[in-house]
Amino acid sequence: MLNIDTADFKGKKVLIRVDFNVPLNDKLEVTDDTRIRAAVPTIKKVLGEGGSIILMSHLGRPKSGPEDKFSLKHIIKKTEELLGTTVKFADDSIGTSAENAVSELKAGEVLLLENLRFHKEEEKGDKAFAKKLASLGDIYINDAFGTAHREHASTAVIAEFFPEQKLFGYLMQNEIEAVDKVLHSSDKPFTAIMGGAKVSSKISIIENVLEKVDHLIVGGGMIFTFIKAQGGKIGSSLVEEDKLEMAKDLIKKAKEKGVRLHLPIDAVIADKFADDASTKIVAADQIPDGWMGLDIGPETIKLFSEVIKNSKTILWNGPMGVFEMPSFEKGTREIANAIVEATKAGSFSLVGGGDSVAAVNQFGIADKVSYVSTGGGALLEYMEGIELPGVKAIRQK
Repeated sequence: MLNIDTADFKGKKVLIRVDFNVPLNDKLEVTDDTRIRAAVPTIKKVLGEGGSIILMSHLGRPKSGPEDKFSLKHIIKKTEELLGTTVKFADDSIGTSAENAVSELKAGEVLLLENLRFHKEEEKGDKAFAKKLASLGDIYINDAFGTAHREHASTAVIAEFFPEQKLFGYLMQNEIEAVDKVLHSSDKPFTAIMGGAKVSSKISIIENVLEKVDHLIVGGGMIFTFIKAQGGKIGSSLVEEDKLEMAKDLIKKAKEKGVRLHLPIDAVIADKFADDASTKIVAADQIPDGWMGLDIGPETIKLFSEVIKNSKTILWNGPMGVFEMPSFEKGTREIANAIVEATKAGSFSLVGGGDSVAAVNQFGIADKVSYVSTGGGALLEYMEGIELPGVKAIRQK
């Protein structure tokens, strides 16, 4: 396995798997360029060393073959802007058009291949398709942490064709180091903050972090499954009825492992799911019928912030409430601020998972925490202790 800092890219055609699966508006313009921006250091490193670059990525979930709205041509303009250089485009990822475009590529130039998922073989992890992609380059770099948990042709299978010439890009390297630092950290107290709507989607992560953390803070819609499991009144708040026993089980496990589990003590409730709803603050386990909890309350903010500010290692995954609505963003914003303060005082903070990243960007604090992960599903699986196919493929001899 090569190292990006010492590899020789001069005169080489370097195939880089990036994660340019970015959101587009109805005019097909990029609305959030975080993922493209994240790949820039790796691309600039290869160009600076005299290599040429072939970028490959997927975009969205095209059903059956090419669809214009999923074409990567829509992101050329933004990519050129961020790289400060022209980006050529091949209207397919394999075959004549890709081969011709690659053969004309000169040192210092960048070529973007069309959406890999226009070929169903990509998601199937098809070896023949991976071989065709591999034939386009001399060196393979995986810099797509966001898809590292998928055993797709371009993220895992392709590495077989580069036994000596495969490496991680800076983004992958940084992601793995940041997550490893949190998961294997000796800096205590270690606090994990879990939010979001459903317990079910976070179960295995919670179980995995219970082995490592001193404090587990729970917020977001999933709190009501815990509260109802303990006999509290939750009105018409979100609840997973079939997960009540599991919530009880997690509370018990936390106690057995000596982990302090922090659930909200008060909540901001609303009479409807809307920004202009009538609201009031009540005890989190005393929500009247017809009302729903949409954010954590002021007492809870105080309690959670105190725990966070006294922590040395912090992992944040998932918002505290419906932060997309201004009326219910306070909890998430205040928790974000507490993480910023702890970081400023020397703690290591890792923020990961789609909604937390969106919150950090919305509040403009991405540069005030230690690390913001770009991989949603990949980060969660890695935190669950699963070896990611995209990571394993590069590390394997």
